[in-house]
Amino acid sequence: MTVANGQPLKQPEAVTATQEPSKDDSKVAADAPEHSHGDTQPLLTPYKMGPFDLTTRMVYAPLTRCRALGTVPQPAAVEYYSQRAFKGAFLLTEGTVISPHGHGYPNTPGINEERHVEAWKPIVQAVHEKGANFFMQLWHVGRVSHAVYQPDDQGPVAASAIAISGEQDLPDGSKAPYPVPRELKTEEMPDLVQQYVVGARHAMAAGFDGVEIHGAHGYLLEGFLKTQTNKRTDQYGGSLENRARLVLEVVDAVIAEVGPDRVGIRLSPFTKFMDSATDDPFEIYTYLVEQLNKREGLLYVHFVEPRINEMFGGGLAKDSDSLKPFRDAWNRTFLAAGGFDREKGNEAIRTGHSDLVVYGRHWIANPDLPERFRLGADLNKYDRSTFYSPDQKVGYTDYPFLDEKTKKELEAKL
Repeated sequence: MTVANGQPLKQPEAVTATQEPSKDDSKVAADAPEHSHGDTQPLLTPYKMGPFDLTTRMVYAPLTRCRALGTVPQPAAVEYYSQRAFKGAFLLTEGTVISPHGHGYPNTPGINEERHVEAWKPIVQAVHEKGANFFMQLWHVGRVSHAVYQPDDQGPVAASAIAISGEQDLPDGSKAPYPVPRELKTEEMPDLVQQYVVGARHAMAAGFDGVEIHGAHGYLLEGFLKTQTNKRTDQYGGSLENRARLVLEVVDAVIAEVGPDRVGIRLSPFTKFMDSATDDPFEIYTYLVEQLNKREGLLYVHFVEPRINEMFGGGLAKDSDSLKPFRDAWNRTFLAAGGFDREKGNEAIRTGHSDLVVYGRHWIANPDLPERFRLGADLNKYDRSTFYSPDQKVGYTDYPFLDEKTKKELEAKL
């Protein structure tokens, strides 16, 4: 999930995986224009990503919003996503669950049934009518779940039988300790990989341009990568090669289904969300990136900044923590998410820190965020209390666009 800002419902995590909290998280002031009038901000320059011609370097983050009633996306999602779409934009969906066993939050959408495919079709169509590019994020929460979210009240599954500390919120408003998950058997891995394949197939049937594999934030795939969550002794545990095996099997299978230039993957080396730390972030993720490089044509990698860890209660990032080794090792499009505002985003592009910058909570509250950045306009304040509400309007589609009078006034100053 991408916690619309990293503040888990204790449950929903819409990692907008994109912004770090300000000292006063409820107040988002406009960034002062950092370019002299007439200059083009790096964020607003075009970029060629494989077969996709993007008009800006800004990406709409995969943000869990908890509004898919009964796991089915609702009509309001048509307006929500299309509000944020424009010609040449690149949007990612909220985490979309590939299996009945993959749910762990209330009202998150699925893509494992035909009814899901049909519900997504008008949403995709509306985004495409704006001229935007639209990828679905494929998601399995793994152990970040509870029997109430599982078929027949079964327990969740994971790389190893290790429970998350603390409690989670349940759909009825109560809390319960995270259960000890069932360790997946070696012979179950092919079926698990196939669930991602089916999810990707269904996403393309719904009209999406491609898929992003969610391999971050303590969910199922990341659980295999990190030492705190993987204590296996078979070919999926222990060495770097073994811990990366399942992720690479999923990537290969999804590429075989939809093509490499339709696939990206999201990774979070430094986050400790849901007790998912690792002793060797540089070693395991450099190895993984080197292996991903061998998947010719794989479209992009999407990395979460170390500073996002503070948002998840994991403490301050170490000074030595950096995405640079992974950026240097990767030879195609690199996305960075986590704590970016206008100034930081422009700097990231200007310095080559990333090719594209992912924005979440500020884009939730400002459906016209790229235009506001261009004009140096004030930003709407986001309301954290509505990030994970089932309300189909409030905090979802009711954030205002810039009015024409203000736009003209700001335009005249450029």
